[in-house]
Amino acid sequence: MTNSIHRAFQQPPRPTRLAPSHPLQVFSDPKEAVERLIEIFEANTAFLRKHFQALLDGDEPEHRVRAFYPQVQIVTDSHIRHDSRLSYGFVSGPGRHVATITRPDLFRHYLETQLSLLMKNHEVPVLVGDSDTPIPLHFAFYDGTHVEGGAAAASLDRPLADVFDLPDLTVMDDSIANGTYEPVDGEMPLASFTAPRVDYSLHRLQHYTATAVEHFQNYVLFTNYQFYIDEFCRMSQDYLADSDSGYEAFVGPGNLLTKAGETTPCSGTEPAKLPQMPAYHLKRADGSGITMVNIGVGPSNAKTITDHVAVLRPHVWLMLGHCAGLRNSQTLGDYVLAHGYVRDDNVLNQDLPIWVPIPPLAEVQVALEDAVAEITGYDGYDLKRVMRTGTVVSLDNRNWELWDQPELVKRFSQSRAIALDMESATIAANGFRFRVPYGTLLCISDKPLHGELKLPGMATDFYKRQVAQHLEIGIRSLEKMRQMPADRLHSRKLRSFAETAFQ
Repeated sequence: MTNSIHRAFQQPPRPTRLAPSHPLQVFSDPKEAVERLIEIFEANTAFLRKHFQALLDGDEPEHRVRAFYPQVQIVTDSHIRHDSRLSYGFVSGPGRHVATITRPDLFRHYLETQLSLLMKNHEVPVLVGDSDTPIPLHFAFYDGTHVEGGAAAASLDRPLADVFDLPDLTVMDDSIANGTYEPVDGEMPLASFTAPRVDYSLHRLQHYTATAVEHFQNYVLFTNYQFYIDEFCRMSQDYLADSDSGYEAFVGPGNLLTKAGETTPCSGTEPAKLPQMPAYHLKRADGSGITMVNIGVGPSNAKTITDHVAVLRPHVWLMLGHCAGLRNSQTLGDYVLAHGYVRDDNVLNQDLPIWVPIPPLAEVQVALEDAVAEITGYDGYDLKRVMRTGTVVSLDNRNWELWDQPELVKRFSQSRAIALDMESATIAANGFRFRVPYGTLLCISDKPLHGELKLPGMATDFYKRQVAQHLEIGIRSLEKMRQMPADRLHSRKLRSFAETAFQ
């Protein structure tokens, strides 16, 4: 009786209207493969936008509407060992390796590079077609547009999720990057991030920084003070005025874009107020310019922004900020080049166990040290007058000075720490986790353990003297790394045992 009642009230499954299918096709040319990815993505997202607009116009569908992300895959049955100097561009063993792709238009050059390496190193073509991962409705809208939830609710007598796929956090985890991913049906990932995870970050980046994701450059500076941003804006105008600099435009929050040779923005709208983590972009035509983000204070902000910037696959990111000097021999304005970190930030403990060491990367360290020498005029042994290399402690408590001082001094001494801040270890650790080369150059702004506190008058004078030089060093070091081959900068230190092929 119970079963018959259940059958009587059981509703048939709602029929689904699918976007026109795109079966897998074979490609031996990376450019053609990426063009096909773009074609599929544009067709499938346009399908979702079309049906959503119909809903807003009062044409409520009687069926579910669904479209899928495109995918790229490579199949190889060879155990051939490839050039062991490579850190990316090859799969770790035979099998089927797959990546779902979003915004292939935005990642065109990156995808062409990665697919070209795969084809070259394995001498096999790639396959491109629809995946079985649905595109959430919200992610079919980009470039500043979004789903109008209120309008949709007024046009629909049932939840939006009954008609469209919506963002699903269960498919947006970082298990691939964290090394905890379990293959399904023997299928291995080609990239560290799935398409939904990338889409999520692309939307969050626009929210946090108030700039469109296409403006982000491959060389990134993070800072925790607006003073650095103000100086970056001033210096960017100087670069744009120099026709030999290679920089073509400057973009600030609201997508305010100023072209080289001009003094006022030609597009964009100034925001009523700055976002949580405003970003500024000194652009080059090939994306090799510099992005600078004011992340504010604290490890939570540092993790948030690097979680999202990582999906853009930058070539390097650096932390330029202030710190507390822990040694009596240091003076205000001295530089600290981090070569190790004590991770008391606690925000990454679940993703990256605290016992994992965060190694210094030689290419980044050398570029930073050389830049300090060039800008300050000191070299060799004399460089020790203004810079020390050592361990940086990052804490999650801004008022650490109020803790038990003898206990703190003991801990800092045992770790050989020379400086303390709140963000550097987080940024370095997330760089390690996401295979993004990282580095830290801090400037000592106070020495609390030695009675030199950061007081208003002292701070103002310090900022005026030191910020411009510190920022110039950061920019110079990025320009040095820009001259390096990408396969040299992306160190094998960052790659795990069974690594994804994409950089």
